[in-house]
Amino acid sequence: MRKIKQILLSFLVLTTITGCFDDLDDGIASNSDIKDFVWKAMNSYYLYNDNVPDLSNDRFGINGIDDRYDKTEEYQEYLDNFDSPEDLFATLKFDPLDPFSVIVPNFYDVLNLQQGISLSNGMEYRLYFIPGSQTEVFGVITLVLRNSVAEDLGLFRGQIFRAIDGTNLNADNINELLSQDTYTINFGAYLDNGTEETDDDDVILTGNSVSISKVEYVENPIHEALVLTLPNANVAYLMYNGFTSNFDNTLNDVFSQFQANNANELVLDLRYNGGGSIQSALHLASMITGQFNGQIFSKLVYNDNQQFQNRNYNFTNTLEQGGVINSLNLNRVYVLTTSRSASASELIINSLRPYIEVIHIGDNTSGKTQSNRLVFDSPDFNNNVVTASHTYALIPLTANSTNINDELVPANGLTPDITIIESPFNLGSIGSIFEPLLSTALSEISNSGRSIPNGSEVGSTIRELRIPNQDSPIESLMFED
Repeated sequence: MRKIKQILLSFLVLTTITGCFDDLDDGIASNSDIKDFVWKAMNSYYLYNDNVPDLSNDRFGINGIDDRYDKTEEYQEYLDNFDSPEDLFATLKFDPLDPFSVIVPNFYDVLNLQQGISLSNGMEYRLYFIPGSQTEVFGVITLVLRNSVAEDLGLFRGQIFRAIDGTNLNADNINELLSQDTYTINFGAYLDNGTEETDDDDVILTGNSVSISKVEYVENPIHEALVLTLPNANVAYLMYNGFTSNFDNTLNDVFSQFQANNANELVLDLRYNGGGSIQSALHLASMITGQFNGQIFSKLVYNDNQQFQNRNYNFTNTLEQGGVINSLNLNRVYVLTTSRSASASELIINSLRPYIEVIHIGDNTSGKTQSNRLVFDSPDFNNNVVTASHTYALIPLTANSTNINDELVPANGLTPDITIIESPFNLGSIGSIFEPLLSTALSEISNSGRSIPNGSEVGSTIRELRIPNQDSPIESLMFED
């Protein structure tokens, strides 16, 4: 996992965030106190607490509800066995069902990330093993964020890089090299040696390079929004990269433009969308539809300790911040995904399917049906009276998210109706009618009979190196609102 960066915000933003909390005390928390918070929070909120023996109240003779947090001698000895809060937390996760829960030493970083604020150079990429090697790696730029350092440098989707700071990438050094705030990208070229087989392929350095730095950056999750005119349809295309609630008004304005251009089909591109706010997913679903106001969109079901919090998210015609939702009233939507599409992206597909036709195009999604909550060290674990003695927080799995029919997203992800796996050598340009995934959707809409482009033709034999949470501690998480 990349190091969590301390983000230096302006005084106004920092004041806005810290103003949400009342200090419980001003002392410095001991390591034992923080571990005590970790166990209590996991015992209370963790979705799989019944599956973890050390989260049982009876494990420490702490019986009943009222006294379950009493510090028995056995309980204190248990906490003392762990050197750090992180060590304790690692033992309280239910493997292998939970690769998602995280502990963070500074919750302000997470609050920033939830608002789209991060330390970023604006270059997103995927990593692949060089054919025939189990260790050597090359990268391919998959997305250049708008108004970012990468865009200013002229980087573009599809560029290959082989080294960082002159050091060839391998499975052991990628975290260290790519987590730096400033580094030099050494570009490469893929050589197929004139054969169809990949065993003799290689990636060589071209001699071209560029220095790039990470800066404080606010990402607008609406990466692309346009309307394409086909003979039989006006097709709205939206590439949406994160369910970021403070951009919901901007998203609603985009749907107003879709309405103004008489869009009667929608291609929703979630290929790099790892999730975010459930409320934002509800708003998006209500913008796509509009005819199901008040009906159940999705449900959250908690552990036995928190059953009273079970709740439904209902389709709505208004935004939380006020204002009428601009709805397209569609009975069909085309959704583009990759294996990076997770949580709230999967929620959109799973929870819309009982109501409208969802044509899923791309790769299997990540397979995350559970929601998360940012849990603070406070009497009720919420952000009302947070202790000032430390900034640790947890982001555990807290509830199962289902659609109206109580169907979960499968652990192996949602299987597409049409499988098109992005190839590192045939990515195309986002928003172009020739880009493989969008082209497939447009072919389906137009019923043109054109052959469906196969984005996996070359890339299917190139093995990807996937690093969990390589971009952010909240990558692939879905937050309750």
